[in-house]
Order: sequence, then structure tokens, then C-alpha cells
Amino acid sequence: ASALGGKEQAKAKAPSKQKSRPARASKKLEQTKAQDEWRPGQSPKPQSGGGKKRSGGGQKPRADKEQGERKPRSEASRSGERKRPPRKPRSEQSSVAKRPPVDESPWELSEFQVEPQEGKVRFHDLDLHPKLMRSIHALGWEYTTPIQGEILPGTLKGKDMAGRAQTGTGKTAAFLISIINHCLKKPLQKHSMNSPRALIIAPTRELAIQIGRDSDGLNKFTGLRTVVLFGGMDFTKQQRQLDEGLVDIIVATPGRLLDFENRKVVNLRFTEIMVIDEADRMLDMGFIPDVRRIIYKTPPKENRQTVLFSATLTDDVMRLAAAWMIDPERIDVEPEQVATDTVDQKVFIVTDDQKFQLLYNIIKTDEPERIIIFTNRRDQAERLSDDLTRYGRRNEMLSGAVNQNRRTRILEEFRAGKVKVLVATDVAGRGIHVDGVSHVVNFNIPENPDDYVHRIGRTGRAGATGQSITFACEMESFELPKIEELIGMDLKCKIPPEELFAELPDAPPRKPRPRSSGGRPGGGNRSGGNRSGGRSGGGNRGRSGTSR
Repeated sequence: ASALGGKEQAKAKAPSKQKSRPARASKKLEQTKAQDEWRPGQSPKPQSGGGKKRSGGGQKPRADKEQGERKPRSEASRSGERKRPPRKPRSEQSSVAKRPPVDESPWELSEFQVEPQEGKVRFHDLDLHPKLMRSIHALGWEYTTPIQGEILPGTLKGKDMAGRAQTGTGKTAAFLISIINHCLKKPLQKHSMNSPRALIIAPTRELAIQIGRDSDGLNKFTGLRTVVLFGGMDFTKQQRQLDEGLVDIIVATPGRLLDFENRKVVNLRFTEIMVIDEADRMLDMGFIPDVRRIIYKTPPKENRQTVLFSATLTDDVMRLAAAWMIDPERIDVEPEQVATDTVDQKVFIVTDDQKFQLLYNIIKTDEPERIIIFTNRRDQAERLSDDLTRYGRRNEMLSGAVNQNRRTRILEEFRAGKVKVLVATDVAGRGIHVDGVSHVVNFNIPENPDDYVHRIGRTGRAGATGQSITFACEMESFELPKIEELIGMDLKCKIPPEELFAELPDAPPRKPRPRSSGGRPGGGNRSGGNRSGGRSGGGNRGRSGTSR
């Protein structure tokens, strides 16, 4: 009976659902009619029940409804049109983008007077833009260096160039002057954001930073903007630098530049000038595949100017030049011009165990303004730096294991004279551009003769004189003939003066180095006592490339 009763009740309820539908429809019709009859000034407008409710639970009443009156609408709002602030085209936005501040005070080229000299090229003779000439005048330059005098006449005309030159020859200023003069004399009507006009690729962070610093000096009165991109620094921070305004010149290491290009942050399709610095170093460090990918993202070689510099123009380097350039003109600056003019080169015959004693007394006796001590490997640099600290000589160590923030701080303190003793591997040999380095010591003779030239090129810069001291021990002296062949002169080996063999003071015992710092604790040092000796660089010679 209960089952039959349930079915009858369900049948009775079914018609009631059908009856409720017309009731809801009539109620909705009444609300719509009331909305149509409503006029401004009446009580609040009735709300239809069909609208969706907010997830917050009920709609929040508007202020004009609470007051019972609506503010009169403008003609544009009545017609359904919305006024937006006028939007400028992208090209117009780019033209007013942020640029570096420029000194606009009056200046005439007549203020920059340089007398002609036989055998020297004045910057006046190169027909440079007046703003660029003002920057050169502020830097105190009067005549070009040999490589600048040879390469600038061609690059200023847009020719492709392959130059053989080491650091310290003025090659950086040579290609920067060509780039800046081109940008000033051929300004763009439209310049897209993050699309550089010139691209400079460098193998190391230090070299990229130095090129950027040199570019800022030459652009002091031009208004052109340079951005430096390199690994080891925050990606977002560098991206913000790109977004701050128009970018005329980008200086970058290959890996970080590809990161930005792959994320479409940097656009290389409109690059007008491409510079590859230290191409031989790119080969040694395995960067050529990355460089090749970067070049393929730039315009074809027929539509861009390409300049390449290398310490040695080997067959491998020239094959790259042929693939990336059109009929490049070759310029050579011989290594001996760099190595011998302003640097007094000495070679001391020592045993491996005497190296640290000799170094300590050189620092004590000569009191160098700034001294860089080169080792072949990172573990050797760490051991030597620790021993100098134990004997009371404040120093800093620079190698591939040092993170970029600390690396930058060390170089700034060294440049400012807060730190006078710097221990470094060859990773820093080509990237340190600091004036006032009076001494360079080759604690270990480099296995690559080119590295010797680059090391001693850290001193004797900007017309100053410097000293290069090389320790030739029984396990490394066989490297000297290759160096002599490269620089074209004999390096005479001498016995050090007696005063450089003075006894070392007492020092606290050496603390064990944790393995996390990179390299093996102690670096394979076999010398006994308190000396780091050359054994940190002699007994475990290995390949110097492992430190880089």
C-alpha cells in the first residue's frame, strides 16, 4: 500500500512543476516591463532575477543607487563610445625612449688641437663625428695606436677586417670608434626596442665588462647606450637593463646572449656591425658553435659589417673569417711590439721550493703599486693566496671558481688600490684592464706562449713602464724556447739577487682548505715547511686548461 501511495504522490507532483513554469515566465515579464517604464529620477531601477550573482554572495550596491539618483552621463557614454588616451605607434614610443644623460654644454672642435707628427695618425685625420671627437678629447687621446691607425681607415668605410692583436694595443677602442661613428653619422628613423645596431661578442665576463666600460667612456657625449650581458648574474636584472630604453650596442658572452635571443628578449635581425673579439680564445674555450648560432640570427654577411680580432690568425681562425666575412682585409700587429716596448722582462732561475720565498721578498722589497701573480691552475692559485695571507700579505684570488659578484668586487677593489696583490689564473689574463699595474709575476710559466704575452700585457699599459718577472724552475724552464720564438727575442735567465733569498718570518700553520672551494685541498703541493713553493705549480703541472 505504501508503494502504491508513493507512486500516486509522484504523479500528483508532476503537474505542479509544469504549472510553475508559466508563473516564473509571467513574473519575469513583469520585471522587464517595469524596467522599460523606469525613468531617471524615480526610485531605484528594479533588478531582474535572471542575472548571475557574484561569488562573494550578493551584489554590492553602487553609490548612486544608494543616493537614489544617477549622475548625468556624457554624450560619448550615452552613445556607447569610450574615450581612451591616444596611443602612440611603437616607432614613436621608441624614439623617445630612455637614453643616457649627455652633457649638452657648448664645445667646438677648435678646442681640440693636436699638432701633426710624422709617422703618427691623429684622430682629426679620420673625419670622425664631432660628438665622438669630444669624447676622445675628454679621454686625453691625441694620436692613434699602431693598430688603430691601420684598421680605422678601413672599418670607418664599412669594410670587413681581420686583425691580429693582443690586449693593450688599443684594438677595443678601434672597433668601438668605428661603431659609434657609424651610429652617429647614420641615425635611424625608427629604432625598435632591444634591437642593437652593433653586437660585440667576447669570450669572458671580464673582457665583456671592460669593453662596456670603454664604450661608456667613448659615448660620454654621444647619447648612445651600451648594455653588457654575461652569465653568472641575475637574468631578470639584465633584462630590466635592456628594457630601460633603446640599445645601440650590446656586448655579450655567447651563452648569455643566446639565452636572451632564444627567449625573444633580444632581436639580432637588424644588427649592422658584428665584432668577434679574441676569436682564438673562442676556439680554445669551445664557444665557436654558439658564435655560429648567433651569427646565423644576424643579417647575411652581405648586409652587415664584420670585424674579427685574434691574438693569432691561425688557419682555423681564418677559415671562420672566410665563412663570416666578405673579402676581409688582414691587419697584423707583431707580438714583440706589445711585449718589449714598455715592459722590463726578467727571468729568474730558481728551484721549485724557492718560488714563494722569492715572491714574498719581491713584494717586500719593491712595494709594487699593484702586482698580479699568475699561476697555471686554480688549485695553485688558491694555495698561493692562502700562503700569502698566512704571511700577512693581504691579497685576492681570481679564477674560474669565483662567482661573478665577487669577481666584480675584487676587480673594483684592485682598480681602486684597496687590494694591491692579485693572484690569478689565465682566466683573468685577457680580461683585466687596470692601469697602474707595476709588476706581473709568472709564478708558473704558461704552457701556451700566447698566454705569456697576455699576462705581461697587464703591465706597461697606457704609456707606463712595468716589470715582468718569470720564475724558471727545473720543471718548467723547457717552456721558454716557445715563448722566445713567439716574441722574437731571447729571454736571459739570471740568478736572483741575494737579498731576495732573505729568510721568511714565522707564520701560523696552514689551515686545511675545504673541498667545496674547488680543486683539491692543497692543490697537490709537495713542498714541505711553510712555503707554498712552486710545487703548487710545478709538481702537478697538468693542463692549464683545467683552471679556466
